[in-house]
Amino acid sequence: MFSSKKDTAAAAAAAAAPPPPVKRAGRSAAPSIISGDLIVNGTLTSSGDIQVDGRVEGDVRSAGLVVGDKAFIHGEVIAEDVTIRGRVQGSIRARKVLLCATSHVEGNILHEAFAVETGAFFEGNCRHADNPMSDDNAPKKPAEFRGSGPASSAPASAPSSSASMVSRTMGADANRPMASTFTPIKSSN
Repeated sequence: MFSSKKDTAAAAAAAAAPPPPVKRAGRSAAPSIISGDLIVNGTLTSSGDIQVDGRVEGDVRSAGLVVGDKAFIHGEVIAEDVTIRGRVQGSIRARKVLLCATSHVEGNILHEAFAVETGAFFEGNCRHADNPMSDDNAPKKPAEFRGSGPASSAPASAPSSSASMVSRTMGADANRPMASTFTPIKSSN
């Protein structure tokens, strides 16, 4: 009813201003830091960001992860955003993965977005996934190889050749004909 030009101009400017940046849920202002002189044996889990400059012998699960130039992780990495400048031996599952020029990665990478700088070392397989962090995409543990002892699920009348052992560990594919057969090598003494 009684408004001045100043009030309407200020309201229009406030409406046109971009909204303040929104923090992601669960992230703190500062990352947790594993310093260069620290060695961690075990699993690291954080709902926020982690910066590793030391050595981690175990899995790392966080919202964001930065692996420093001199850092080393030996274990599985699961995070929203991963930036690697150091060394990782183990699988990586993340929405965004960046391998910097100084990185050295040995393991498989499951990702939504993947970038590699010139000079990065990567040995393994990388595969795109819509939800790389879900437990459905976790690496499968290989089935244990069992001999023909009492713990074996094979009937007692089954032959104990290597080919039958392989077909028993294959599960549903056991009925499918194998492309080749295995014959034990006999030594000539």
